Amino acid sequence: MATPDQWARYLTYRGLAAALQVIPRPMAGALASAAGFTISEVWRDKRPLVHSNLRRVLGPEVDEAAVRRLVTKAFCSYAHYWVESAQVVALRSDQIESIFSIEGFERFRLEMARGRGVVIVLPHVGSWEYGGRWLAQQGYPMTTVGELLEPPELFDWFTSQRASLGLTVLPPGPDTTVRLLDTLRAGRVVGLLADRDLGGKGIEVELFGEKTTLPGGPALLALRSGAPLMTCAIYQRPRGLFHAVLQGPLDSTRTGRLRQDVQRLTEEMALSLEGLIRLAPEQWHLFQPNWPSDRELGH
Repeated sequence: MATPDQWARYLTYRGLAAALQVIPRPMAGALASAAGFTISEVWRDKRPLVHSNLRRVLGPEVDEAAVRRLVTKAFCSYAHYWVESAQVVALRSDQIESIFSIEGFERFRLEMARGRGVVIVLPHVGSWEYGGRWLAQQGYPMTTVGELLEPPELFDWFTSQRASLGLTVLPPGPDTTVRLLDTLRAGRVVGLLADRDLGGKGIEVELFGEKTTLPGGPALLALRSGAPLMTCAIYQRPRGLFHAVLQGPLDSTRTGRLRQDVQRLTEEMALSLEGLIRLAPEQWHLFQPNWPSDRELGH
């Protein structure tokens, strides 16, 4: 049974989303910028962690003042993400077409024409739902996996919102991998956010010069299904525009033992995600420890 706090969160999400869907986009963008700056000041205990994450991306040569400015921009980008994820449901198809652009789509279409499906791997950058809706409008609806939320009504509501965009959101569970494999074998698209290892049982890789773990699921799906793996990020742009960069495909050919191939492909995925994140590090919405050293410091 949901607690009062969980019900309050559920009602708050629904109420805010309904309000944001009727606010003109320029006004909503201004509100998001103001909210992001405010959150960056109120949520100051998170700033050292975001600073640490961005310092890894930027390297030691970027001066401290520039990193601090990007930390504030990261909070603003995150606020824009939440506002934009609420508004995308209310936009017309022609509006989506007018504000969205993409690189690498022709290669994606070529891979889809082979009938094996495609695994798209994304970092928590920008506003990925716009890419999902745009793909669905082109005839390529995407299936993904969502984190469970409490109360269950909140997860169901998020799922229904994504379904209206052409996105199928599966809950994590014992049959999820089977359903994703079936999706790929039917020649369809699976999209997975994979720059964080929530369970802590992923594949060890080097990410921005330091060892950590990333989920092995995307590589495993690609190798078991024969589908290519492509990485992608959807970036926020000025004036309410969005631009996607779709890279790859990475080589998902079986070359040896499955475990070795998963290791190899996950390492290649990490390297590709690095390149995408470096294009707009201030839009990387990483507000949790992602490296063992940060967890040891208690961030």
